[in-house]
Amino acid sequence: MNTAHEPEWFEIRLQQHLDQRWASWFDGMTIEPQADGSTLLRGHVADQAALHGLLARLRDLGLPLVSVAAVPVPPPQAIKKGNQP
Repeated sequence: MNTAHEPEWFEIRLQQHLDQRWASWFDGMTIEPQADGSTLLRGHVADQAALHGLLARLRDLGLPLVSVAAVPVPPPQAIKKGNQP
């Protein structure tokens, strides 16, 4: 993880599926339902404060977390529209 003020990409795995209609709640992160019944939220997070805010929203929705991981920034062609920093 970089410093608390540097943006990073994260993958947040939830225990259950999350409908695409919640996308606006998660600051442009992609919502990717997985075959195992989990959901992967993936995208840019501005800093540690934004990450904590995102995790608080998930907690408030009662969505169980499986994992949170900082991941390398994907190549530009792999970044979905609306998910760019």
